[in-house]
Amino acid sequence: MSITIGCFALVDPFSTLDHQLDRIRDLGFRHADVTDNADGGCLGVEFGFTAVASLDANPHDLKRAFDARGLEITSYCAHANLLDASAPWRYGTAQIVKAVRAAAAIGVRHVISTEGDPRTDFGRRLTRDQAIFSIREKLHEPLRVAEDHGVKLLLEPHGPYTGSVDTTEAILTACDSPALGLNLDTGNLWIGGDHPVDMIRRLGAQIEHVHWKDMPHDLESVRGTLFGTGMSTIALGTGAVGIEDVHRALMDAGFDGHTTLEIAGDEAVLASRDYLESLTPGVGGEPARQGAPA
Repeated sequence: MSITIGCFALVDPFSTLDHQLDRIRDLGFRHADVTDNADGGCLGVEFGFTAVASLDANPHDLKRAFDARGLEITSYCAHANLLDASAPWRYGTAQIVKAVRAAAAIGVRHVISTEGDPRTDFGRRLTRDQAIFSIREKLHEPLRVAEDHGVKLLLEPHGPYTGSVDTTEAILTACDSPALGLNLDTGNLWIGGDHPVDMIRRLGAQIEHVHWKDMPHDLESVRGTLFGTGMSTIALGTGAVGIEDVHRALMDAGFDGHTTLEIAGDEAVLASRDYLESLTPGVGGEPARQGAPA
């Protein structure tokens, strides 16, 4: 498989998933993820102002929606709260298991998760060892289900522990599962205080998916105090992350898989795709970009 460049499936706010998929197709992409999702039904879906996909729906209906637009699903996002105490209203173990089963049912290989920022005093007061145990405990059953279903669960830097290469390595060791790998988020790791190149050099063999973001230079002062952002507003190659160095390190490590642009704004999205393609001519293997600006 050649490297692909896909699009985050939240292009426009307050819009349905069908609208998001139409926009991704019209921008000329052929790969996208299942981004926002939750259990059960959603008022916003019923009344047409959110793109939430139900984890309790028939996943084949979701695949048909992507297929109808010539889009391939590259991953399920299942970003969770793995540090606060388990509760029915928190996205956690149960939802990750549902995402794994849904992905397996429609042939999607990767489910991407993370620990997230704790929202309560319980989570904030955990020691490092307690936090690693909490993550391990909440991922134990999802990893067993993933292994049995032929799915890989990928940890993404998007919290105070996955935002560190050292702690990410400790989590991988603690979980000790063949079903666990990594999704490199270039912007999130940088804003967390580490650097994507360092993760690639140490853990490159376990990176199976990439989320691309560049970050503005004026965020240098807050590195190490923030641990993830949903989307970047600038084009790749125009910020402080050093995307060309990251790309080169991935190529040196033999990375060959799906990647997703987590970037807001049509101009920045298209410029980012062009930038990545300039770094690796022929990257993506995309068909002709129907509907894309000339």
